[in-house]
This record gives sequence, structure tokens and C-alpha cells, in this order.
Amino acid sequence: MRISHLTPAAFRRFPWKNGGGVTIDIAEDRDPGSAPGGWDGVIWRLGRTTISVPAPFSDLSGFDRCQVVVSGRGLVLDTPEGEVDLRQPFTPARYRGEAPIASRLENGPVEVVNLIADRQRAAIRLEVLRVGDQLSQAADSAVIYAPEEPSQIMIGNQPCAIVADHAIRIDDFTASLECRSGIVLVAGISRRATARQ
Repeated sequence: MRISHLTPAAFRRFPWKNGGGVTIDIAEDRDPGSAPGGWDGVIWRLGRTTISVPAPFSDLSGFDRCQVVVSGRGLVLDTPEGEVDLRQPFTPARYRGEAPIASRLENGPVEVVNLIADRQRAAIRLEVLRVGDQLSQAADSAVIYAPEEPSQIMIGNQPCAIVADHAIRIDDFTASLECRSGIVLVAGISRRATARQ
């Protein structure tokens, strides 16, 4: 396993695809030579953003999306098939990027974390670990993010502290995780055979 510490000083800010807001990119994988912040060449991307007003979401056809509210509450995504209920914080939802979506805010602005991947090139999972929760999975990459407060986790038998708004990226991830304090998000990314180099 290769472990990297990701700090807010290294996070980058990019406009949404539809220009309606700004995303803070925490981690990503993309094709070599592709332009940072652009969508050409993106394999997967984990970011945090504020939704301050109701608005249509960007069209991300071909991408899968996992989303979780980390600050505020009352977010609902309206789609032609019905609601995606994100009213309660730290309750992940999954949907397809081509779905026509408009956000609805029932209790003011919220902050969300998004995990997005080209579905032909990667499979993704976004999970929430609270104190005592354990997770065991294999993934090509995992990003463990402490969105709101300092957290302590165990990576296998190794203790690891994560400062609030910091993350740890683990490549060739094969260990178990346990949350000892705080609350963390775990993004798991497994590349499909067509994306392996």
C-alpha cells in the first residue's frame, strides 16, 4: 500500500461544469496530459462543494456519482424518477450523471462531498464510518476524508490521525479500516479492466 497525506493547501478549486459554483478537489485520477479541472481525461474525482441556492445540476453523462451532505441539512434532488433524499447529513446517495437533476434546499445552504467516476473506467463506493464502524475491502485507491472534525482511524494495525478537512489517500488498498474517533468518509475506487495500464 502507498499512503499519501492530502492537505487543504494542496486542494484545488475549479468551477462546476455548468458554471454555477466552485468545487474544491480533494483527490482525483486522470489521464496523463489532460488539463486539470477539465472533464476530458477524468477517471475519478473526489471533491467538496457548497450548494447555496436551488439550481440544476451539471450534465455528467457517462459518469456515476455518489454524494453525501457533510454540513447543513435538507437537501433534496428532484429527478424525473422522483426524489433523491439527502435531507439527513452523512447519508450517502448514488445516481447517474446524465439524470436531469435540480437541487431543492429545505433548510438553507449545505455542503456536500461528491465522488464521481467515468463508469466505463472505474467503479466507486462512498461510505461513512462513525466510531466503532469497520470496513474491509480491496480497491485500487481509497481516500479517507475527515470533513468536519479531527478523527482517529486504524489502517490494519496502524493508528492514523486525520486533521479536520484533511484526507489520506491509499493506493493498492487491501487493509481493513476502523474509525476510533470522529467521523470519516471513505471513497473506494476500483479501476475496470479497460482503465488499467
